[in-house]
Amino acid sequence: MAIDPACGVEVDPTNPGATATYQGRTYVFCSEGCKEHFESDPEQYVEVDDQKVQLSQIDDVQTQRIQTADETEQFELSVSEPGKLTPGDEVTYTRKITEDHVQQFAKITGDSNALHLSEAFAERTRFGERIAHGALVSGLISAALAALPGMTIFLSQDLEFKRPVKIGETVEASCKVVEVIEEDDSV
Repeated sequence: MAIDPACGVEVDPTNPGATATYQGRTYVFCSEGCKEHFESDPEQYVEVDDQKVQLSQIDDVQTQRIQTADETEQFELSVSEPGKLTPGDEVTYTRKITEDHVQQFAKITGDSNALHLSEAFAERTRFGERIAHGALVSGLISAALAALPGMTIFLSQDLEFKRPVKIGETVEASCKVVEVIEEDDSV
């Protein structure tokens, strides 16, 4: 099997969705859309074999997850066909929410709610201490989905928080594929 450099999906090189040649090398793609994405900026993809397109192994499945040096994260992946998304596939992502995560999230999003950033303020609230941003915690669902094989797109989310996540707590996002929506080759 070969890897589509645009999305990280395994592709049968004898029956690809599309191919392109760049600098004397032939690349295989799962779809014409991925080929077009590649052709728009091939330099970011040309070193697939040298791991420029940061692919990683999770439980013997190659995914397009970017490697992080974060020792607080852990994945458990159960898929029936590596390289293909199938109903029943599951992923669990576990991560400790650190002070650094909260600070970075506030800077990136501009969410500077004192409940997340000021101990003096947070002590006077019903929580009694600073808590993690809800959107930061819900973002772990997106991280879990990104570990699934193939091209997984997050379409919607309906959340209800049962309790706050304290800084320093470990949280777990578990996702199970219940339906695979037909692929659109115009990716």
